[in-house]
Amino acid sequence: MKYMDYLRTELFPLFWCGGCGNGAVLGAIARSFETLGYTKENTVVVTGIGCWGKADDYVKTNAFHGTHGRAIAFATGIKLANPSLNVIALMGDGDGATIGGNHFIHGARRNVDITAVIVNNYNYGMTGGQLSGTTPENSKTTTSRYGHIEGAFDICKLAEAAGAPYVARATTDNPVVMQHLITDGLKKKSFAFIEAIAPCPTHFGRNNGMPDAVSLMNWVKDKSVSAQQAKTMSAESLEDKLITGKLVDKECEDYGTKYQKIVESLRVKEASS
Repeated sequence: MKYMDYLRTELFPLFWCGGCGNGAVLGAIARSFETLGYTKENTVVVTGIGCWGKADDYVKTNAFHGTHGRAIAFATGIKLANPSLNVIALMGDGDGATIGGNHFIHGARRNVDITAVIVNNYNYGMTGGQLSGTTPENSKTTTSRYGHIEGAFDICKLAEAAGAPYVARATTDNPVVMQHLITDGLKKKSFAFIEAIAPCPTHFGRNNGMPDAVSLMNWVKDKSVSAQQAKTMSAESLEDKLITGKLVDKECEDYGTKYQKIVESLRVKEASS
């Protein structure tokens, strides 16, 4: 299959606003499916609610559209019920890290073999541009008109602290690197997390003096440093930067494998008794 074979092109053009990075992320995911030789039958795309939650409308694989903040919980159930499936959960920052923050940290801790992709657009895009858990401090939203006074989650650090064996961050201005990171995450037999930075042009951009996709892209480029570059920089110089690339990649036995070992050991005991 070619990557376009995974997409419902009859529904194009895409639902998302002009300048939104969601289309670039969806394309990277479809190209990863092609690279790995996934079929429509052995793949499940699980989504939550929000702009990025509409992604399941455009895929020809199996899909499950869940409730707000619960995509990882549903993906966990699907994977444990049928371990042969390739399961990928797609969430926005509001869906995955704010409303769904509890499921996110326990998904990383539990280490079920699913891949989670959070598109971070720095606000609740679909419902009007309200602040989310990743909205940068001092930036403006429809619910922080005079500047956001809360600190923001670094979702990648949160995933790492919760125990995720694979953590990566990509930006939509470099979709080729994004595809490679998503592909690596899908190949990993563990909970794999990829954050895709894609600021919302309609709300976050306009509210913060960046009314078009080009200015937003330049803002992201100015803030981005690669993981390799970051190793040579001081903590102070990295305070306002986005460290991109593969951030965590370690071997760790996944939940499903551990569970099956227990099941098999019980079968052996029963057979010998």
